Amino acid sequence: MHIADVHLGAKPEAGKAYSDKRPGELWKSLERIIRICNREEIDLLLIAGDLFHRQPLKKELREVNAMFADLQKTQVVLIAGNHDHMTYRSCYADFPWEKQVHFLGRGQEMEWVEFPQLQTAVYGKSYHSREIREPLDAADWRRRHLQPREILLLHGGDETHLPFRKEDLLRLGYDYVALGHIHKPGILAEGRAAYAGALEPTDRSDTGDHGYLLGEWKETGGTLRFVKSAGRKYIPLSVETTERDTAYEIRQRIEAAVRKMGTEHLYKIRLQGRRSPDLLLEQEEMDIFGNLVEWVDDTRPAYDLERLKQRNKDNLLGQMIGEMEEAPEESRHYRALCRGIQALLETGRSL
Repeated sequence: MHIADVHLGAKPEAGKAYSDKRPGELWKSLERIIRICNREEIDLLLIAGDLFHRQPLKKELREVNAMFADLQKTQVVLIAGNHDHMTYRSCYADFPWEKQVHFLGRGQEMEWVEFPQLQTAVYGKSYHSREIREPLDAADWRRRHLQPREILLLHGGDETHLPFRKEDLLRLGYDYVALGHIHKPGILAEGRAAYAGALEPTDRSDTGDHGYLLGEWKETGGTLRFVKSAGRKYIPLSVETTERDTAYEIRQRIEAAVRKMGTEHLYKIRLQGRRSPDLLLEQEEMDIFGNLVEWVDDTRPAYDLERLKQRNKDNLLGQMIGEMEEAPEESRHYRALCRGIQALLETGRSL
């Protein structure tokens, strides 16, 4: 099993209903992983960095170690990522892990652990700073050919966190590269390298499914599949409106959509379409279940531009409408016109 970016200790963005629960849910998610490892008789649990969201406290390491102690068959191999990177006083440095837990990273050189019974070796290197801007160096990251199958744990992939090209990564020759840092799961090279993604979404940009990768080696070759396991996810939700809609009707539309997709999830609402010019829509009113984390109102007030132009033909507003009324409603010019009209409305002037 390959997981990454658990971010224990983080306080994920959540609506009112879940703000207090979300930090604890990250720990519960790791507990589920332990149960799955026992149920599926997993041989190796690979954690590709950022198990913690920051420097772990010793008491937090003890909690995690107690979870790992419940593993009946599984060997754990982990590295520190950029969030929980090693420092001169890091609790990682001398922590006494259970015998089935192998932390790679007390030094700054490549480390590895061998599992002769599995004919497998796992390599890795922990972060010792928040950033690694130097590109991956093949000489530093090469495999040693100690076992028939060899795996690399690697955390990074963007310009400030161990940048690399896919071609260079594959030339290292590992049978599998278990990647972390990018929160969206994805296959980098079929059967050879993959991002597990964040185990749970931790901010509103982490949309889509989250979980873990399950790999299996047989005599005929290897397989790899993604398994959804996150308790919640961030879902973008677009809601179309018309100039005839009331706030009540829009709220009912949002409620129906959220009920259909699941009230346990967290929603990023975007309103689109037209609305009555005198209709005001407030996020608080629309947050029915307390799980609305983002609110974007892209609606366009349905002004009667011809009437407004005639009534204001002798002033600046009438001139503006004449110059911009042909602009598409999606354009920034039309939106600027609407903002101008709205500003005048709010001053109480008669239009």
